[in-house]
Amino acid sequence: MSAGQRTLPMALPAAARSPHAAGHWLVYGVFGLPLAMAALPLYVHVPRLYAEAGVDLALLGALLLAARLADAGIDPLLGRWSDRAASRRRLILLALPFLACGMLALLHPPASGAAPWLLASLLATCFGFSLASIAYQAWGAELGRDSGERTLLTAGREGFGLAGVILASILPLLLAADAATGLSRLAWLFLPLLALAALLTLARTPEPVARFSPAGTPGLRRALADPRFVRLLAVFVANGIAAALPATLVLFFVADVLRAEAWSGAFLALYFAAGIAGLPLWVALARRIGRVRAWLLAMALAVAAFAGAATLGEGAVWAFAAVCLLTGIALGADLALPPALLADIAESREATAGAGAYFGWWNLVAKLNLALAAGLALPLLAALGYQPGSGEGMLALTLVYALLPLFFKLLAAALAWRWRDQLEVSA
Repeated sequence: MSAGQRTLPMALPAAARSPHAAGHWLVYGVFGLPLAMAALPLYVHVPRLYAEAGVDLALLGALLLAARLADAGIDPLLGRWSDRAASRRRLILLALPFLACGMLALLHPPASGAAPWLLASLLATCFGFSLASIAYQAWGAELGRDSGERTLLTAGREGFGLAGVILASILPLLLAADAATGLSRLAWLFLPLLALAALLTLARTPEPVARFSPAGTPGLRRALADPRFVRLLAVFVANGIAAALPATLVLFFVADVLRAEAWSGAFLALYFAAGIAGLPLWVALARRIGRVRAWLLAMALAVAAFAGAATLGEGAVWAFAAVCLLTGIALGADLALPPALLADIAESREATAGAGAYFGWWNLVAKLNLALAAGLALPLLAALGYQPGSGEGMLALTLVYALLPLFFKLLAAALAWRWRDQLEVSA
């Protein structure tokens, strides 16, 4: 079988041929909720949780960087495994115990020896999260018959994902008065939610209409031979760094610059709720002007809104809420449109690899962005004199949190505009 061939299932039921018509995009999207619930503590709460557990800030940054680099490095291999596996469902099932047990350990730091505990629990959690995410995303790319259905499937997955993020934002505050206890209880609640969502998605989502069958040269190198993918990946890198820096530092900024730590969960919930509200807007706008141009408008909105964060100081709760609202609306485009563009590339006739290989590299880059944000921003802040809760280094924190991301967002917009015609693929 040649590299570009796809195998078509025989006598596929009409409902399975159209995820859009049968509403399969809803049951497919449900599993995005617990995955996103795991992602928020993993990338947002863990740095502060372990800093309060006594891990030195520079050591914490180094451990997060090491774990995330190791995690990112295996993603392309997991993508190739996903392409060659008999069923993506089975890989998701295999990932569930690692994700569940890893999260439980990660959100319960011990009284002593927190640093090695962090590293071990991070590696287990990240393996489960990566394997499940890559198989899940590739499955979604293959389910859609055309660009419209792939955009709908992606929007459904990311919409449920944003709902999961909102739950992860507000539940720790509702479950306990202090953050550490709230995160502990969130970990226990996460387990049944993960099992229920996985059962619904795996049992009710159909097999894809077409399945890419790589042969010969490993698919990992093939994916990088696709110039459309490399261009989209470059935009994704710059845009991802712009998002990763604030994600790593937002709780520090809220606690030490705004002096509004009690509002942190509300800020996160508002940001992600605005993302859900913005999803239909960006999907509708993408139909009218194209997904790349809609994405560019979202980038412009994010830059205009986030620039104001650098001017904020103690007590600026409502002003920061406005920043969260506007950047949250822009977030909807960041979540729905780039993966939909990638899904079209992976399922087009010119695709050079299986969907798993494409999403393996995609996830590697996403995690490298987060790894670099934690591994570089935290030691940089420590070197500039910032220490959490000390009142020192506030200017450094503001500059790294609020201004540095704008450079990368503008770079992403410039690249997307330059390659706007090459990135919009009809499939």
